[in-house]
Amino acid sequence: MLRDADVRRVLLGGLAPHLDADTLVVDELDLCGLTRVDVAVINGHLSGFEIKGSTDTLRRLPGQVAVYSQVLDFAELVVAENHYERALDLLPAWWGVRIASGIEQVRLDSARPPQPNDTVDPGALVQLLWRDEALAELAVRGLDRGVRSKPRWIIWERLAAEVPLEELKTAVRTRLKGRTGWRAAR
Repeated sequence: MLRDADVRRVLLGGLAPHLDADTLVVDELDLCGLTRVDVAVINGHLSGFEIKGSTDTLRRLPGQVAVYSQVLDFAELVVAENHYERALDLLPAWWGVRIASGIEQVRLDSARPPQPNDTVDPGALVQLLWRDEALAELAVRGLDRGVRSKPRWIIWERLAAEVPLEELKTAVRTRLKGRTGWRAAR
């Protein structure tokens, strides 16, 4: 039986040598209030890893794929061998896949490398920002007039509509890395 905690530990151990001081790893990053990505890596990209152990089901995977595909630059499924074939049918071609095997000694093997996601939705991406962070991004661009006292969803709408996607991606990553109090995995 492959447990999530064992797979997560091996995944984080495998990622560690590739991380620099400007990288943040977050366990259970909330995406759009709809789901949480098991492990998020925030550096020059926003990457996410979904873990499915041997006793997990794939019932929630289609919904997770839909949300992850709106927000993440790269996504990978880390899946136990017993779910591998079925999982492939549920994933877009750009998703990477790692197969978890073993019990006492968990091993991860890359079955398919991740590709860049070209379907990031600015409206979903901005929802990673807290209200004050989104408002600050508008303010530095002189776009905060008329929305300073508005609810966060109006601020998010303006930010998504007014800032080019690549600039928005950079701003969101910078704000996420600048937060304090994260439940950081490293």
